[in-house]
Amino acid sequence: MDFGLSIGLNGTKETIVSEENTAKTYGSGALEVFATPAMIGLMEGAAMNAVQPHLPVGYGTVGTMVNVKHIAATPMGMKVMANAELIEVNGKRLLFKIEAHDEVGLIGEGTHERYIVEEEKFLVRTNQKGK
Repeated sequence: MDFGLSIGLNGTKETIVSEENTAKTYGSGALEVFATPAMIGLMEGAAMNAVQPHLPVGYGTVGTMVNVKHIAATPMGMKVMANAELIEVNGKRLLFKIEAHDEVGLIGEGTHERYIVEEEKFLVRTNQKGK
């Protein structure tokens, strides 16, 4: 199935650094700064937002690979914005350039791969695991 997705599609997602998304809360560090796993989740959300509006009803995407550098720490109370740009389409495989910025500058960058799935079939297969 050709989904007609165009190179260059962009998506964004943003959050405010709060106690719930710090490294200390995630257990990925001991400090109250924006957690790397939270940054990655924000980047994945931006990528999803880039393509979801262009997919047929019943289809979505799942993340399969993330390759990022977390370049700078962000303190509590600061806004973080993630951007994703679709840079490659190979059938159901999508590759994105991803970046995250806080109010001062770039805090993370890398690439992210997602696959297009038929949601119902995907969930049926997933829920059969271990049965």
